[in-house]
Amino acid sequence: MGFLFDSFEGWKKHCAEKNVSIVQAVLNYEKEQKGRTEQQIWDGLGKAWTVMKDAVQTGLTEDMTSRSGMINNGAKKVYNYPVPVLSKEFQNLISRALAAKEVNSCMGRIVAAPTAGASGIMPGVLFTLQEIHHVDEKKILEAMLLAAGIALIMEQKASIAGAVGGCQAETGTAAAMGSGAIVYCLGGDIDQVFNAVAITVQCMLGLVCDPVAGLVEIPCVVRNASAAAIANSSAQIALANVSSVIPVDEVIEAMGEIGASMETRYKETALGGLAATKTGQAIAKKVLIRDIEILPDETIR
Repeated sequence: MGFLFDSFEGWKKHCAEKNVSIVQAVLNYEKEQKGRTEQQIWDGLGKAWTVMKDAVQTGLTEDMTSRSGMINNGAKKVYNYPVPVLSKEFQNLISRALAAKEVNSCMGRIVAAPTAGASGIMPGVLFTLQEIHHVDEKKILEAMLLAAGIALIMEQKASIAGAVGGCQAETGTAAAMGSGAIVYCLGGDIDQVFNAVAITVQCMLGLVCDPVAGLVEIPCVVRNASAAAIANSSAQIALANVSSVIPVDEVIEAMGEIGASMETRYKETALGGLAATKTGQAIAKKVLIRDIEILPDETIR
C-alpha cells in the first residue's frame, strides 16, 4: 500500500525512512493508490500544464467579458498598463493570474488547482517562474506533482472548498501550492518547501468566501492575483530560511478550526461580506432578472 499523506510531518518522515525525494513520494502514492503508471501520471501533468498555459494566453488575447458584465478584460488592462508598480515581472505575474481566472469566469477551459475558483494562481505563478528562471518543463511538472501533495494534506487537515472553509480554503490552498512549487523549482529543501506553505497560509487565514451574485467572479478574480503575489513573497521568505515559527501542520489545523467556526454566510452562500453590500445586492438582482429573461419561452411556465 502506498503512503497516504495525512500530515506534512508524516510526509517528511516517510521520505527520510524510504530514502525518496518529496516528489517521488507523491509519484509512488499516485501509482500505488490510484493505479496509474508513471507515464500516465507525467502525461496527465503535461496536459494540465498545457491547459494552464493556454488559459493564460487566452485570457490575455481574447475577449473576456462574462455574462454578468462584472468581468471585462481586466487581465489585459493590467498586462498592458504602461507603469509597473514594482517591475514588469510582477505586473506579468498578477495579470496572468487574472487572465487564467477570467477564462474560468467566462466559461473557458481551465485546470481546477485545486478548485475552479482558485484556477488562476498556479498558472500565473508557474508561467512567470518559468519565464524568469528558465525552469525546464520536467521541473515544472515535478513542482505540479509536489503541489498536488500539498493540496492533498490540506484537504484532509482542513478543506480546499470555499463552501466548507471560506476563501482561505480555496485561494489559500492554491497559494500554498504555488509557494511550495516555487521553492522546489529554485532548489529549496523539504523544510523550506513546507515553511513556504506555512507562511503562505498564515497570510491568508480567515479569508471569507463572499461571491457577489453567487458567481465566482467578484471578488474571486482579483483574489487570485493577490494570492499569486503572496505565494511569491512567502517563497522568497522561506528560501531565506526565515521560520514560520508555527509548524506547518499546526498552521493548517488552525485554518481548519477557523473554517469550521466561520459563519455560514461567509462560506460561498452569497449571504455576507461583499455579496451582502448594497451594490452587491443590486448586481445580484440585475443578474437574476437577466438570466430569467434569456431563458427560452418554453421553459417558463
